[in-house]
Amino acid sequence: MDHLHQRPAPGEYAEFYAKYIARVPTGDIAAILRDQLIDTRAVLSTVKPGDADRGYAPGKWTVKEVVGHLCDTERVMSYRAMRVARGDRTPLAGFDENEFVAAASFGERDLAGLIEELATVRSATIAMLRGLPHESWPRRGSANGNEVSVRALAAIIAGHELHHREILETLYRGRS
Repeated sequence: MDHLHQRPAPGEYAEFYAKYIARVPTGDIAAILRDQLIDTRAVLSTVKPGDADRGYAPGKWTVKEVVGHLCDTERVMSYRAMRVARGDRTPLAGFDENEFVAAASFGERDLAGLIEELATVRSATIAMLRGLPHESWPRRGSANGNEVSVRALAAIIAGHELHHREILETLYRGRS
């Protein structure tokens, strides 16, 4: 089995991420990431223009904020994967997703632009992952005080998007 098809083992990531990794099917992680973006874009294409600026409940992120959060989180996780893949043993800091969203002003942007940004970020992630040598995939580093492998970070990116897509499909779709 080649490096793009190997699932991370439980010891390769913090237990918090198990819920994301469990959502990811077995297979070529780069192909999974490519294909799931197609599905996420399809879900986002059903959002009515006025609904992009509303959360599904008071205090919940808007659709635009969810998409911006996906961009931010993928950038952070892919940066971590690159650092660990390159053998950098420097502990990497965590980030507060709520502070990121609050500071980003995603509501001032249009949804189409945010979706395009997500596609661009995803393309860069896939290119980076496809270019990693086999020996870098099991490498481990420290992020947010937890040990994590490159393989796990790739799966976390995929599972995180799947988690938020499900929320978009079940709680945001068809709102008026």
